[in-house]
Amino acid sequence: MNRLRVLCPDAADGLADRVLAVLHAEPGAVHVVRLRGAAVDPPGDVVEADVAREAVDEVLETLRDLGCAERGGMVLETLDTVVSAAADKAEEATPGEGIDAVVWDELIARTGQQARLSVTFVVMLTIACLLGAIGIVTNSPVTVVGAMVLGPEFGPLAALAVAVVRRDGPLARTAALALAAGFAIALVVTALAAALGDAVGLIPDDTLTNLSGVEFVYQVGPFSLVIALLAGIAGMVALIAGEGSGVLVGVFISVTTVPAAGFAAVAAVLAEWPRAASSLVQLLVNVAGIVLAGVIVLLLVRTSRRRRGVPESLPGRGAGG
Repeated sequence: MNRLRVLCPDAADGLADRVLAVLHAEPGAVHVVRLRGAAVDPPGDVVEADVAREAVDEVLETLRDLGCAERGGMVLETLDTVVSAAADKAEEATPGEGIDAVVWDELIARTGQQARLSVTFVVMLTIACLLGAIGIVTNSPVTVVGAMVLGPEFGPLAALAVAVVRRDGPLARTAALALAAGFAIALVVTALAAALGDAVGLIPDDTLTNLSGVEFVYQVGPFSLVIALLAGIAGMVALIAGEGSGVLVGVFISVTTVPAAGFAAVAAVLAEWPRAASSLVQLLVNVAGIVLAGVIVLLLVRTSRRRRGVPESLPGRGAGG
């Protein structure tokens, strides 16, 4: 279940009454509450309801058509536990399963927030690349896996997939900028660190001759794309279902985006150009595979909704950005 709160300003004549009519007509909405005069800025009423996740997208679309987003505002929260016979009946009366339902506003807001080029994103990506480079130099698969887990790149990749399906130019540009600038900075910093390590003798000359434990980082093959596609599918399904970080950690460990970037930086410093190029290809294959998989999942979800006759909401461009 989701808790929906709608702000209905006094200036919007009869908006609260129309919101109540929508909620009363929706079998998946229960525990409807109207708080008269509770809103302060702008002044007006507040309407709340618990809505079965399967019905949330349709309800939001209807309320958007009423002008609730422009005149007042709508807030959606996920409820972990609801003990209510009425809520159980509401979920039974709503077609589909809540875990399979896509709430586009929620998905766009979540991915949009993760797609921004922020100091935190750049720092985490750079540290992950440095860890990947250390894992290469020390031939340590454990350190390479740590770099995979730490890398924050899945957020912008998922945002790119959402932007493609929704034809959201601003979100696509935001995510692309985060990926391009973030990886560029991480690569430069990692290369500088590798050059310093080479200068002081921390990187032996034969570093790249014995890579039995981490060869998968730069060796590109058919399974590179297969793994990226499977990881992208799992990651997007986890985002849609609102699963916790456990599934996404498994996704991070599956792909070699960050370690490939770290390997490319080290190989370039050591003038191992073929391996540096192979690592960059590995990076591009993983990025393309994850985005492609995300697009496929979202298109399949949208197609299934249309076949069931459920209207697709069209949230404003750049929502959550």
